[in-house]
Amino acid sequence: MADPLDAYSRVVSSVAAGLLPKVASVRAGRGSGSAVVFNPDGFLLTNAHVVGSSRSGTVAFADGTSGGFTVVGRDPLSDLAVIRAQTATPEPADLGDSDELVVGQLVVAVGNPLGLSGSVTAGVVSGLGRSLPARSGSASRLIEDVIQTDAALNPGNSGGALADARARVVGINTAVAGVGVGLAVPINDTTRSIIAALIRDGRVRRAFLGLVTSPAPLPEHLRRRTGRSGALRVVEVVPGSPAHRAGLRAGDLVLSAGRSPVADAQGLQRLMFTDAIGRPLPITVYRNGALVDVIAEPVELTGSEV
Repeated sequence: MADPLDAYSRVVSSVAAGLLPKVASVRAGRGSGSAVVFNPDGFLLTNAHVVGSSRSGTVAFADGTSGGFTVVGRDPLSDLAVIRAQTATPEPADLGDSDELVVGQLVVAVGNPLGLSGSVTAGVVSGLGRSLPARSGSASRLIEDVIQTDAALNPGNSGGALADARARVVGINTAVAGVGVGLAVPINDTTRSIIAALIRDGRVRRAFLGLVTSPAPLPEHLRRRTGRSGALRVVEVVPGSPAHRAGLRAGDLVLSAGRSPVADAQGLQRLMFTDAIGRPLPITVYRNGALVDVIAEPVELTGSEV
């Protein structure tokens, strides 16, 4: 008898079988969604918007196990939160690396919306490097390198897993952007740093520089000199900010920061974590036909700066 499943179906079925037991339904206050077990000590990863301002809630797994959880830490500016179940949890899912994804690659979205026994949809990576605005109080940030997929999502899938064909979690589903468009926070080195900070400190400390920028092409002679095509144009410098004190001006072209080339806002944003707070940050800009080196000293972002 012929195998009723084709290769595509076998992959999706295998991913579903591996991940459905590891994805819990979550209820916290008025919010609900999904969460993924990623640590053998009962830690789960979900969206910050799923837990909201709650300190605790309940989780339920596909095998009928349920119990309470506490919020270990949340970071609205990446839309990630870590919770810890107060009940036995399945073996953790494997975290992959979203930096290895390519457009057109098969991905599977696994969630556990309340009232359902599990939700599995499949699709492809339809876009990479997208940005998703996030806000916490008056502080705003772009969630970088967001994964865009056409795998069907619903609000109950928020906090669930976006997995590759080997059932490795490469993203945490975060939003439905429109018909046929879903978005997921990537699992990469930056995300791992955020997760580690949430477990360790319950929050993520970020550095504040005080620049508003936009991508801009380099003049031809700088392209030849640097081998690069783009940089960041300074659109605005926040008065009284570290960037203002360092002498940066609107119109400057930022070529490098921390001695690393900068070509987009995400490249600069990656530097703005705990290690940068209170430490000299060398910045090279192109201004009025000359290269100018300045030293800025980022301060901690408290929510009142922007």
